[in-house]
Formats: sequence, structure tokens, C-alpha cells
Amino acid sequence: MTSLLADDPRVERPFCRHLEEGLQSLCRDMFREGMPGVRVQKEDVAVGNLLRIVEATLAVSNEKGFAAMSLRDLAGRTGLSMGGIYAYIAGKDDLVALIQTLGGRLTRRVMAEALEPVHSPVPRLRAAIRTHLRLSEALRPWFFFAYMESRLLPAELRAQAINMERDTEAVFAGIVGEGQAQGVFRDLDADIAAGFIKALVQDWYLKHGKHAERGLRVDDYADHVEALALRFLEENR
Repeated sequence: MTSLLADDPRVERPFCRHLEEGLQSLCRDMFREGMPGVRVQKEDVAVGNLLRIVEATLAVSNEKGFAAMSLRDLAGRTGLSMGGIYAYIAGKDDLVALIQTLGGRLTRRVMAEALEPVHSPVPRLRAAIRTHLRLSEALRPWFFFAYMESRLLPAELRAQAINMERDTEAVFAGIVGEGQAQGVFRDLDADIAAGFIKALVQDWYLKHGKHAERGLRVDDYADHVEALALRFLEENR
């Protein structure tokens, strides 16, 4: 399991392997699409080093904060020279864009894969909640970085981070709307309901220590979030 993922026995290893393969595939896709700051021609070398750079960024940011991290810190953690770092990025904004793009694409892909075979609103909502929670557990460093560091980013990158968060809320809101159209969920503002659900999901990775002290597994927490969400959506319909 790559250290890009949280090394937590509570996360299913097949799921983590699937995510690791997805990260490598998406990073390869991004390289083939053309990354203006990347001056390395060999695909396998570039993909491997880009993932090393992302891993190091998340690790150093967790230790000292992204604002305090220098590119020299990054070079030391990756084992690349400063020239090697500059062969992939021009500055820290490029790092944020890389992490946001890669994490956003992976989240959208995994969520779509989980929901594609599920058609009824209740099981779709359960699948969306559980998949997003498993993602946030396996990719905890990514989710924490996206939430905590986005407040300190330049306006354009901060807007990208907010849009990524809204993408997930839109998935929940869409399912709630489908359930309302079918008479499964009661009449309320689907966007507000989606925000409530997203807040419960975010609590898992923003306050992870609290849940770890309680000995909660991610699927146990998912059971509770699903039950609360469905009780709220189905009450007095």
C-alpha cells in the first residue's frame, strides 16, 4: 500500500489497492494530457516522481503546515534535487493544483463507480455515504489537506477547493431530489439536506482522533450517518 494512502487497518485492503491503482492511472492520464510545468519526457519516471512529490507534500504539510513548507523541504523528503523538483513544478501553487486535480478526479471516479449499478434512492444514498467515508479514511491526508489548507490559498485555488467540496454535496443533493420525485423522501430543501450529510461525513476525517479513541471503524460510523440521514429524510413524509 502506498503511503499516499492512510496506513490504517480499518480500511479494506482491496479498496486501498483499487485507489492506489486509480491514482497511478489518473496521474498517467494527466501526464499524457500535458502538464505545462513538467519537463520530463519519460512517462514512467514522471508518473513515479509526481506521486512521490504529492506524497511528500502531504507528509510535510501534516508536520509543519503547507504555508511553512519550502521547496527545499520537499526536495529533502522526496530525495530529488532542487533541479529535479523544478522539472515538475514551478512553485507551490502548482503543488496545490496537482493535489486538487488528482484528488478530485479520483473522488469523482470512485463515487461514480459505486453509484452506477445502484438505482433506487435509499440504496444510492447509502452507497454514496459509505463510499465517501471509505474514501476519506483511505485518503485522509488528501481530504485533511484540501479542507484545512484551502483557507490559506490564493483566491483561484481556494475557489477550486470549494468547488470540489460542492461536487460531493451535489451528488447527495441529486440523490435526495430523486428520492423526493419518487415519493421516498419528504419535501425539504435538497441542497440544505445535502449540506447536513456532508457535515456528518466531514466530521470523520476532521475529528479523526475523537472517533479513533472510541474505537470506531469507518463502516460503523457509516452505519450511524446512514441511519441519521434516512431518519431525517423519511420522517413524516
